[in-house]
Amino acid sequence: MASTTWLPKVRVAACNVSPVFLDTAATVQKTIGLIREAAANKADLVVFPETHIPAFPLWAALSAPIANHDFFNRLASQSLLLRGPELTSLRRACRDNRIFAHVGFNERAEASVGCIWNSAVLIGDRGEVVNHWRKLVPTFWEKLVWAPGDGRGLKVVGSERVGRVGGLICGENTNPLARYSLMAQGEQLHISTYPPVWPTHSYTAPSPSDSAHGQSKQYPNVSANFTRTAAHCFEAKCFAVQCAGYMDKAMRDQLVAHAPESAELLDSLTQGESCFVDPRGERVGESVQGAEGVVYADLDLNECVVPKQFHDVVGSYQRFDIFDLKVDRKRMDAEAIFDGEGVEEDHLSGLQDLDDEEVSYGEAAT
Repeated sequence: MASTTWLPKVRVAACNVSPVFLDTAATVQKTIGLIREAAANKADLVVFPETHIPAFPLWAALSAPIANHDFFNRLASQSLLLRGPELTSLRRACRDNRIFAHVGFNERAEASVGCIWNSAVLIGDRGEVVNHWRKLVPTFWEKLVWAPGDGRGLKVVGSERVGRVGGLICGENTNPLARYSLMAQGEQLHISTYPPVWPTHSYTAPSPSDSAHGQSKQYPNVSANFTRTAAHCFEAKCFAVQCAGYMDKAMRDQLVAHAPESAELLDSLTQGESCFVDPRGERVGESVQGAEGVVYADLDLNECVVPKQFHDVVGSYQRFDIFDLKVDRKRMDAEAIFDGEGVEEDHLSGLQDLDDEEVSYGEAAT
């Protein structure tokens, strides 16, 4: 009898961790240590949270824009260039430890010291950058910090080791068109990343009659993130790793020092969860919420096959004669002014091979 196991089994690590707040050098070192830890625990892929390096700009929700110039300047100075030494060091860590890594980071533009994107890279186990994307639309108060991205990174990349991998950043997982663009490329493993907390309302002290008063309107961090992840898995018939950041005391204290009135709000918020979801939309593997830690799951991508018989929205359960979706993948940034149709060349050129003579970032390559 022929084998029915023809897709890879993938061990995935999700790092529910804090950065060293607004300190890129220290956060890169911490990240490399976690890459090594995940590899030592036999992971094929390790995932880090949204804008893990050097921080998620939570201050934009806590203070008026005119009070946040110092934080913006610090973030800009600590943001990464795609071809900078920080990412080179992370690529070396992946190559040396033979592991794939998804890393969220604040990306600085080559053409502007004040343009920052919410970005992510997927690094292969040879140290090559296999995908790079920028969040399509910053959400709510995030628009005060980040520029909008483009469709260049709306890609699913395939590998014999980890299957067909795609990803979306935070609120992008609410966008059905973005999600469908990944489903239509045969996505088998979806990466969704989130911040540690995401306040939407000011703090109001609980009333005697209602202990939840004032917080009932807050964004439901844990349930909202899981709902989106599970919905995508059920619709795409794929697995997912959901990875949230963690707000440690150092981050909290720096934010409160900047905005003392935010202390009660920050302390009242529910921190995000990192977990794994199967093609039925159900939990699988380990999970962590409200603490720093690394969790693991062993995902058998062969489990993506049978559910496709029920609802294959990119195959037999779709009407391509009725619905039509087009995705523009041109890179849109300052360089595009030199090409009226956007930058068409491979924006990952020069990021496939590593030069061991290239300068390392701090001690990251050791």
